[in-house]
Amino acid sequence: MGLLTLDRDEARRIAVRAQLLTAPRPTDLLAVVRRLTLLQIDPTAAVAPNVDLVAWSRLGSAYRPADTQEALERDRTLFEYGAMVRPMSDLPLFLAAMAVWPENERQREWLRANDRFRRDVLARLDSAGPLPSRDIPDTSQVPWPSTGWTNNRNVTQLLEFLTMRGEVAVAGRRGRQRLWDVAERVYPAGTAVVPLDEARRIRDERRLRSLGIVREAAKAPPGVPDSPGLPGERAVVEGLPGTWRVDPAALGQPFRGRTALLSPFDRLVHDRPRIAELFGFEYLLEMYKPRAKRRWGYFALPILHHDRLVGKVDAAADRGAGVLRVDAIHRDVPFTGAMTEAVRDELRDLAAWLGLTVGGPATRATVPRAVPAAHP
Repeated sequence: MGLLTLDRDEARRIAVRAQLLTAPRPTDLLAVVRRLTLLQIDPTAAVAPNVDLVAWSRLGSAYRPADTQEALERDRTLFEYGAMVRPMSDLPLFLAAMAVWPENERQREWLRANDRFRRDVLARLDSAGPLPSRDIPDTSQVPWPSTGWTNNRNVTQLLEFLTMRGEVAVAGRRGRQRLWDVAERVYPAGTAVVPLDEARRIRDERRLRSLGIVREAAKAPPGVPDSPGLPGERAVVEGLPGTWRVDPAALGQPFRGRTALLSPFDRLVHDRPRIAELFGFEYLLEMYKPRAKRRWGYFALPILHHDRLVGKVDAAADRGAGVLRVDAIHRDVPFTGAMTEAVRDELRDLAAWLGLTVGGPATRATVPRAVPAAHP
């Protein structure tokens, strides 16, 4: 079978449609997470936590952070696993991998050496859970060695390991603190186990559907095991070297673009080489750089306009002052009047969703005051 040939416009539109960033907006949180397959958890909240910012980018101001919390803690339609929020309907696709985790010998050896510690933690959670890690005594026989921040953080390291093994699960949060419990009180009883090879195949298919188009040799994102190959149709993109994989269901679909402000961790932009090739867009998360060396800002939000990534917004939520402070709007291409107004509309909507007003040196004095949202 010959290779498909796509022009770059269609390749970009496939990627944008796959990530639910076209018009009209979706309206259901669970449907969004099922399509995206995951929402990455990150503690940075310069504007809003990543899970909420990604959901807002799709759902708009109708989305409430409490929706995700309720889905995780009350309805159990979502679950937290591997620093990702995932649909509970996908749990069967992870259980076989949990049963053989870890594959790393260092991790296996540490678990073997701390089997009594493991049994202590499971017994405490069974009798008193859900608990934050600080309420779980460290009875380890062998400390966890690391040159990084996890060195000797034995309780949290064991909890992470037991979560990956499917013995423990995150039952909820108290602020930023995770609450841990035995998995059988969090995961639905009697969940079927999809065999490992089949589960990986299905997850690969869903990953491709969520991204639309990826490099044929693209590395899997964090939390997703590498697979021998991806499903989909092989394709070339005009003007770009090499081959790609395309979701066949995405071909020939209509496109109705809109403007969106994206999290730096958004799956549309997380693969920096892909966005450089398909969108001609340069981006680097600069929160770890000294201020004087930043080009775009601490937590610059990429700007999507229809099928183009056209700039970055240097913004931060100053909750003490009640302002979404916009320090700069970096334009990678000349903005038309309609583009400028569309970006300002998104900033007003973002501020209103956060319960803030728009301010800062990059905004005009004529930007109207946002109406505070009903949630914090």
